[in-house]
Parts: sequence; structure tokens; C-alpha cells
Amino acid sequence: MLVEKYVVNLHGINPVEIELVKGEDLVILYKVKGKEISPTTNLLLLDVRDELLKDVKVGITELFDPAFVGKMQEEFTKKADKLISTKLPAINKQIKNILVCDLICSMLGLGDLEVPLNDPNLEEVVVNTSKEPVWVYHKKYGWLKTNITVPNERDIQNYAGIIARRIGRQITTLNPLLDAHLISGDRANATLAPISTKGNTITIRKFRREPWTITDFIENNTITFEVAAFLWMAIEYELNMIIAGGTSSGKTALLNTLMPFIQPNHRVVSIEDTRELQLPNFLHWVPLTTREANPEGKGEVKMLDLMINSLRMRPDRIIVGEIRRGDQAEVLFEAMHTGHSVYATLHADTADQVVRRMTNPPINIPDVMLEALHLIVVQHRDRRKGIRRIYQVAEIIPVGESSSQVGTKLNILYRLRPDGNIVSHDPSVRVFDTLRMHTGMTDKEMLKNIEEKMYVLEHLAKKGVYDVNKVGKLIAEYYSDKEKLLKNIKR
Repeated sequence: MLVEKYVVNLHGINPVEIELVKGEDLVILYKVKGKEISPTTNLLLLDVRDELLKDVKVGITELFDPAFVGKMQEEFTKKADKLISTKLPAINKQIKNILVCDLICSMLGLGDLEVPLNDPNLEEVVVNTSKEPVWVYHKKYGWLKTNITVPNERDIQNYAGIIARRIGRQITTLNPLLDAHLISGDRANATLAPISTKGNTITIRKFRREPWTITDFIENNTITFEVAAFLWMAIEYELNMIIAGGTSSGKTALLNTLMPFIQPNHRVVSIEDTRELQLPNFLHWVPLTTREANPEGKGEVKMLDLMINSLRMRPDRIIVGEIRRGDQAEVLFEAMHTGHSVYATLHADTADQVVRRMTNPPINIPDVMLEALHLIVVQHRDRRKGIRRIYQVAEIIPVGESSSQVGTKLNILYRLRPDGNIVSHDPSVRVFDTLRMHTGMTDKEMLKNIEEKMYVLEHLAKKGVYDVNKVGKLIAEYYSDKEKLLKNIKR
């Protein structure tokens, strides 16, 4: 029984039909429909491939550049098209596009895996072994079995090797684990047998090609205008924030949507294991990523190294991909105490769990350091409904007057109700008190500030502004001349 049918446009030249079919299997089948290529035609493609490779001279640094790879793909497409037309002058245009696309996928991509990797409806592409089909995670239907197979274990290892080499790493029997990213920005993990006893594996977490913006999050009810405006005010006045949530709850996506609220004249340094953040291109932004050691065990750059180094780069804002260890958290909180505005993500399901994780092993931050953190924002993923929502927004309030009594308590400002609505819970104490002290604003002025920001966000939503640079530009205009912007919106 056909569940759904749609088309994936592969590399802009070959529309591939996808059918989701419910059959005798326990899960829905993700069926890629395409024309079979004969052995004779395959020999011709190998010949064309050899001719194309003779013309290619690519340096390692160029392979790291997505713009260069895109340009090379365009050039390959033209040359492959010309060569196939020369060798098969009577070929049908549709068949020729299929052949050209097959060449591009095998030479510059990951072969048959390129179809699901280019499907915007998928979140994950998984190869468990050559003995079973590839699996994919569909945004709407969850895990699906595909009709795509990788012929043998050597091919899986070869794909893993291609991913590794493109970022200057290796995956071998002696070093059988790989955590890397593709040129597209998607995150990749690979393991080799016998570590994975069934066979070699590849797991690719796909990321949205266009970054999420606050307009997207408001439109799909992940966040409300009021909560977004409140967090904007907190970011404007440089309050520290941790975004928490479970796996795939949208922590990094939320972090990415909030960062355009930073003033364009502030210096931003981001630190990640794998580059995921995509901020407006006009921000004063320096992205840093970690690096694994080479086969000789040299050249490793850890997140802790980058965090310590970032403090010498005179940042106004520091963004950390994820806190995992105590030494990382210690440097992070030291940065907060020395006047830097810090944002980070953490695996935790509630604000209370964030505090427990931070103050207990292995992170084990003292309560006196935890005071530097102002806000905790918790993301929630409802797997049954397939939605993501802000679950809690909480502020940390220091308590105790002496060092022996020092501690913190949580004040929940916003929470998610069981009906799916995000509502106010308790009025702010710490945030408003901090802003009164550092800005001189009264409570009335702060509420007016939030209302103005809501007005700007409503304008973004009404006009359907989804591009991260356009959203960032409007926010920059707010900082440049707020009164003029508000008048223009009103007019």
C-alpha cells in the first residue's frame, strides 16, 4: 500500500522518485525508483570517470571548502555531459542525466547513499552492515527500511575512509572509530568490524541546509513571541545561558536561532566538536572546531584547549557546542565570572536536572560558581506527536548570605503545559534584578522593551522572513536605530 510519493532532485539534474510503501515488513519501505544501468553502460562510465580524473588536480585544503566542492561538481557535470554525448550521440537526455548523476555521486559523493542524503524529509541515514538494507529516519514516519544496499563491507569501509580523508583523518583497523562531518555539514560516525560485530557501520545525522531562524520556531510553535522577546532581551544585555534537552530535542537549533540577537559589533567566538552553527554572515564571528590526533598521536586540539585559547581572543560572547566534562565547565564558568557572556548546550531533560548535573560528578561545579549562570532554557521533543517545544525557561537565584550557606534555587519563568501551550509560570526575580542594577531600567521599561521586541518578531513572522541573514539584518537595524525601525514597521 502506497503511503506517500515525492521527488528528490539529485544534484539539480536528476529527479529521483521516492515511494513510501507499507507491505509485509514490520516497517514502512523507503523505495528509491530508478533505471537500472547495464554492465556495458557501466564500463562506459568507468572510461568517462578515468578521463575526468586526468583533468582533476585538487589540494587537501580545497576539499575542505564547500564552495570549491560545489564549483568542482558543476565543472564535472559539464565535462561528464560532454563526454557521454560524444561516446553515445543518440542517448536520451533523461538517461544521460541519470548517467551523469551516477558519475557525480560515485566520484564526489557516497554512491547510492546520495539519494537519501539529499532528501530534506530525512534526519538520519544509517548503514548497519552490507548484509542488510540501509535504514533512514523520516521526520514524519520515523525509522524506515530502504531498498538501497551497499554491496560489501569493503565498500562501507571505503565510504568511511572518504569521509575521514576529506577532513584530514583516518579510520583503520587500529583506529576503528570515526566522528566527523561531511562537506554539507552533516555529522558522520563510522565504526569498523570487529568493533561492530555485525559489520562496518556509518551513521549520518543530516542537518537542515538553511539554518533555522526565530521565525521558523515561532511559526511551528516551538517558542512563543513573549518567550523569544524575553530571551532576546537577556542576550542583548549579555546574560549567561545554558540550553538543555534530550537527544535530538533541538538544543543546537535553538542556540542557532537565538544567536542573531547578538549585536553586530560584538566579537563572537564559537567552539564546537563538529561545525553546526550557522550565524548571519555579517556578525563578527570566529568559529573554532576541535581536531583529533593524527595516526602518530600528535596534533590533537581539545575543546578545553580552544576554550582556554578563546579567552585570549578578546571575545564579547563565547558559544560552546556542548559541555561534557568538569574541566570544560570550570573554564566556561571562569569566563562568565571574568565578564564574558557565555552560551552553551547540555544534555538534561529539566532545569532541575541541569543544576544536578552541573553540581555533581563528573562535572562537579561548586554552587558558588553556578551563580554566574543566569538562565536555563530546556528543549523538549515529543516523539509521539513529532514536535519540539520549549519545555522550561528558568532563572538561577543565589541564596545564602555566608560562604557556608551559599547555594542556588530555580525560579521557573515559563513552562510547557500538557496541552502543548507555553505559558508564564512565575515572575522574574534574578533577571529583572540584574538588569535593574546594570542598565538602570525600571520594571516598566523592561516590560516595554519586551513588547517592542515582540512587535519586531511579529513583523518577521507576518512578512515570512526565514533567511538567517535577513533576520539578522533586521535585528541589527533594531540596535542601530530602534525608533526608526519601529516607525517603519508601523508604517
